[in-house]
Amino acid sequence: MNKGVRLSEKWFNRALWMVAIIFAMFLTGLGKNIIGDLPRVETSYTTEHFVNHREIDPLRAELKALSRQHQTLADQLEQVNLQLIIRQKDYQAARTTFDNWVSARDVTDEVDDLVGRTRTLDTLKKLERDAERAIEDIQQKQTDISQRENQLLAQVSALEGLARQQFDDEYEDKEMRVFLYRLLLTLPLLALAAWLFVQQRKSQYWPFVWGFIIFALLAFFVELVPYLPDYGGYVRYIVGILLTVVGGKYAITALQNYLEQQKLAESQPEFQRREKLGYDTALARLAKSVCPGCERNVDLKNESNDFCTHCGICLHNYCSACHTRKNAFAKFCHKCGAVA
Repeated sequence: MNKGVRLSEKWFNRALWMVAIIFAMFLTGLGKNIIGDLPRVETSYTTEHFVNHREIDPLRAELKALSRQHQTLADQLEQVNLQLIIRQKDYQAARTTFDNWVSARDVTDEVDDLVGRTRTLDTLKKLERDAERAIEDIQQKQTDISQRENQLLAQVSALEGLARQQFDDEYEDKEMRVFLYRLLLTLPLLALAAWLFVQQRKSQYWPFVWGFIIFALLAFFVELVPYLPDYGGYVRYIVGILLTVVGGKYAITALQNYLEQQKLAESQPEFQRREKLGYDTALARLAKSVCPGCERNVDLKNESNDFCTHCGICLHNYCSACHTRKNAFAKFCHKCGAVA
């Protein structure tokens, strides 16, 4: 924290940073809603939009009809199975009665009685066989329906597969268009934020400048980057490489410009360098034990270090009134209060 900055000024700076953060939060919320609503610009499609209904609708209708027939036959089969069980029990009961009668009958019994009982058994057996045939007929119909359903399902699946492929292609195109919308929205914001950073970050409206810069960075890296098309990772890696190259080039250029400015400043007379240095800047650098002129480390606790050994700028001088050693950038003597 700067030792030369007034206490009220420190709190005002903190409050202004809070204003910048709150401003960025509201801008981010607005931008998030706008970017989130961008997909609504495009029409939402489903697989059904790409199905050839002229071909698939009759197949689906026939499948529904076959399904109803299948259910009807299942109900009929259940009833016929119950009839078969009843007729089997009737025949078994009549057969048991007949066998008991044959073993117990007298040789004098009438032949007609034997013939009648035999005919009754034959009739019951015929009814049982009729029920079995009915079951076989229903099962045959079910088999035919199942085969037809398999054929229809194969045709429907082929048509739906083609529709899914078309839907996937359209979905990828839609995602690309939405991404381009987001890109067209965020890139100007990022460019404006870069211009504000270069030109206006130290202006009197710097809280709004920094708030907008934070908003633009969040809009790009949070709202845009996750929607980058993948294509096996190529796009993401290429974008990452481009951003790294651009950022690295800017950093290298800024470093070279800074070093050139420092060399130029260090070649100037000391009084010119002191005039260009701001009061708060000088005190902030001294508070960090670095030279205000060249920003190299200096031992300020050593009372013999009145000048920077790297650039020669004066760090400590003596009050003209009381001859007390003091900070060369101080406006007043800390001992007697005389104007420096």
